[in-house]
Amino acid sequence: MSAPTAPTGAATREFPKPILVISECLEFEPCRYDGARIRFDLVKAVAPHVEYRPVCPEVQVGLGVPRDVIRLVASGDRNLLVQPATGRDLTGDMEGFAARHLDGLGEVDGFILKSRSPSCGPGHVKVFDQAESRHVIRRGAGVFADAVLERYGDLAVEDEGRLRNHRIREHFLTKLFALARLRDVAQGGRMAPLVRFHSAYKFLLLAYSERDLRQLGRIVANPGRERFEAVFAEYRSGFLRALGDTPRYTSVINVFQHISGFFRKGLSGGERAHFAELLGRYREGQLPASAIASLLESWAVRFGSTYILDQALFAPFPEALATPADSGKGRAAGRFVAR
Repeated sequence: MSAPTAPTGAATREFPKPILVISECLEFEPCRYDGARIRFDLVKAVAPHVEYRPVCPEVQVGLGVPRDVIRLVASGDRNLLVQPATGRDLTGDMEGFAARHLDGLGEVDGFILKSRSPSCGPGHVKVFDQAESRHVIRRGAGVFADAVLERYGDLAVEDEGRLRNHRIREHFLTKLFALARLRDVAQGGRMAPLVRFHSAYKFLLLAYSERDLRQLGRIVANPGRERFEAVFAEYRSGFLRALGDTPRYTSVINVFQHISGFFRKGLSGGERAHFAELLGRYREGQLPASAIASLLESWAVRFGSTYILDQALFAPFPEALATPADSGKGRAAGRFVAR
């Protein structure tokens, strides 16, 4: 009698393509103010797995390439977009373009925007006290990015600077591909796929928020037998809230320990010690969570645990995009889930 075939790893999962808006100067066109095209390897790596929607707001409002510098200037509580060399106030033009462009987008799952840009930067953009001044009085979002955040701030929105940090990048990709899967669920219009989605994201949601996981479980149980559209809208809102911020590293460790309990009786003392060492390295920020997730996945294959292998925690996005190397740039405070 032949041996049973071992279950395949979660990395073989197929992913719907997210719809991703991106600043056009990032690898697409040489349309930066100085005529440059910004190199960013992630854009090329992600390309086979997403549907890109590139845009350069500055070109779209009539500015040439190359062009005189524009900057944000404080005007009370508002930030104006001005071009010091010409004295032009481009705020109205940019706000008008942003409204029209976003109105016409349709379905979208995320944005990668140019960091520190007075049009596209989603945060930490310099705001000057006067057009010709060097005095920075605060930092904020670019005018186009501000409109994006107003409408789509709960989606996967980042700038390329922060995405150079592996923890931020993996959180972004996790959310981006989850939202694409949710779009597929919505198109089916049936409860069964939503229930399967929730089951697959159980451990990933637990890493983010046990409270939100429980609430989402109650929603998907649908005790009132509400129509799918109402249940899905409430579920999606709660899911976005759950993934709105990166989880504490202690929550991620607790999830890993919980999953390891499924295999504990079959592990050797050396394997348990190695697992504990990896958790310690992750706790100290020396190792991405993806390394530990890969070990747990290998144990799930070894012990034939289909339930564990079906968890999105082990493949929240295509395996080709899992890059543990970190440039050290874009580092943010706190701990972030990896995969």
